Amino acid sequence: MESNNIIIREAVAEDAPLVALAVLMALHYDETHPLYPVFRELAARTDAQYSYCNALVAEVDSVPAGVIVGYDGALLHRLREPLLALVKEKQGRVLEIEDETSAGEFYLDSLAVLPEYRGLGVGRMLLSAASEKAFSAGFERVGLLVDFENPRAEELYSSLGFERVNATTFLGHDMWHMQKIKKH
Repeated sequence: MESNNIIIREAVAEDAPLVALAVLMALHYDETHPLYPVFRELAARTDAQYSYCNALVAEVDSVPAGVIVGYDGALLHRLREPLLALVKEKQGRVLEIEDETSAGEFYLDSLAVLPEYRGLGVGRMLLSAASEKAFSAGFERVGLLVDFENPRAEELYSSLGFERVNATTFLGHDMWHMQKIKKH
């Protein structure tokens, strides 16, 4: 697929279904997963971890092609509350989720590019745009997690200046916590 026009923009409320799909894709699921309605509802809110308000969208030739979700790590617990409440309400389950970020870090939570747009540099552009947004907002560190079993993603992150900080476990997976530090 040839493309000459990739733009990155702030997500809007109408992007909520795509944001929800991107979060699920980052977890290796799709819109058929039972949690899709929960994530879709969260993406339409303004106060949730997976809100469209925390997302950037990449468009290829004016068609939404990918999403990155990121937020202030200091707000993790407050932003996660709607997720925990909705899962309890709709599925009767209490989720226990490890903290994947903390204060002082702008956390890149989820990144996904629709399959038909992979290989065009969309993910790289989303990562760069989200990092620049964080640095412009005054953050010194941008962080993310990458699965030990995903060396291609780690290679991409490293090529953009992210470095391993420590090993951690998240949702049962061994992960590298990587950070990019603002250059002065």
